Amino acid sequence: MRVRTQLAAAALLLLAGCGGAPSAEPSPAPGSAPSTAGAAASTAPEGAGTGAPVGDFAVEPPGPLRGSTLEGPDMLVYSQESLSEDMVEQIAALEGVDAVEPLAMAQVPVEDRVINLAAVDPATYRRFVPDRASARLLEAWKRVAAGEIAVLPEMKKKIPMDDQGFLSLGNATEAPKAHVGAYVAQVPQVDAVVNEKWRDVLDMKPGNALLVSADMTAPQALRKPIQRIAGEDASVQILGPDLDTSVQQTAFLVGGVADAVGTFNYTVLGGGRIAPDPAWVAKHIRTEPVPILGSVTCNKAIFPQLRAALQEVVDRGLAAEINPDEYAGCYYPRFIAGSTKLSNHSFGLALDFNVPGNLRGTVGEMDRTVVSIFKKWGFGWGGDWRYTDPMHFEMVAIVEPRA
Repeated sequence: MRVRTQLAAAALLLLAGCGGAPSAEPSPAPGSAPSTAGAAASTAPEGAGTGAPVGDFAVEPPGPLRGSTLEGPDMLVYSQESLSEDMVEQIAALEGVDAVEPLAMAQVPVEDRVINLAAVDPATYRRFVPDRASARLLEAWKRVAAGEIAVLPEMKKKIPMDDQGFLSLGNATEAPKAHVGAYVAQVPQVDAVVNEKWRDVLDMKPGNALLVSADMTAPQALRKPIQRIAGEDASVQILGPDLDTSVQQTAFLVGGVADAVGTFNYTVLGGGRIAPDPAWVAKHIRTEPVPILGSVTCNKAIFPQLRAALQEVVDRGLAAEINPDEYAGCYYPRFIAGSTKLSNHSFGLALDFNVPGNLRGTVGEMDRTVVSIFKKWGFGWGGDWRYTDPMHFEMVAIVEPRA
């Protein structure tokens, strides 16, 4: 029996600076050429603003879907390295596989969560989106082709866009920004998509993921043969509305601190907790002394600039502004509460200070000079977020202390 996932959420399109409601897939007259209106490849969409060169990321716009060209997103192969053409061809040739779609996947920190971002060919990826209204919403995929980002509708109130509709792909000040062109359903385990021209800018590994559509074969029967082809380091997941907790999960963080994380493999435990690969923990996590706080357990990459920041706080007579009894930790492998989104605490790159007086959604009581010192040493502050978290500091850039 064919296993498919159907999402009930309706497609919702954001037309920045444009009037009118989202349109359904047009029905071209017999023999006519596909429409390409609304997303010229050489210019940014109307209303895109000036926060990023959207037009520089434009690709050929897609045409209408024709006939029975929609596929089921039954499985996702997610590898530590790019899947070779030979691997993709072998998987596509397996008995029971109906279609495959290569894409690049990575995780991008956006404020307090890490979102799953895919760089795709919008003309072919859309065939795998299980919400058929979304797959046929041509205007949304033209927006992606024009260089904008399409995001899940349920994330509309969670992503921190600026006044011009741009979303920073990373928490660092210099992180690239993409204009949000559409809120539209995606393949399970994908939160947002851009087109393939964004791949190099974001340092994503090309072709490290593969969508697989089965014919009448159950995906469970395909998992082992696909695993043999992709290798043991790859994650082969059966897609659905919930995370496939039976297999190893993999995260490739992109941005200024990606090297501090490397390849992050983990398994899912109960209660929102995760278990990182012990080899990753042994390589990256350390317990070391720092000023004010004493011994803390964090990613080893954070210690030089954390010590420098805390020492400057001491040298400037502000040590009393950080209470070691109200420190809530650094390395804590878990999901964001109520979700399957990784927290930056999972990588040991975030710290929570003075918790009682700096709760979520408040201005907080953190001394602003202390905040400025931490920013100087490469840390972002949760008090700057749209939904504030003033206790939270996280490493967003590598800063090397000099004697």
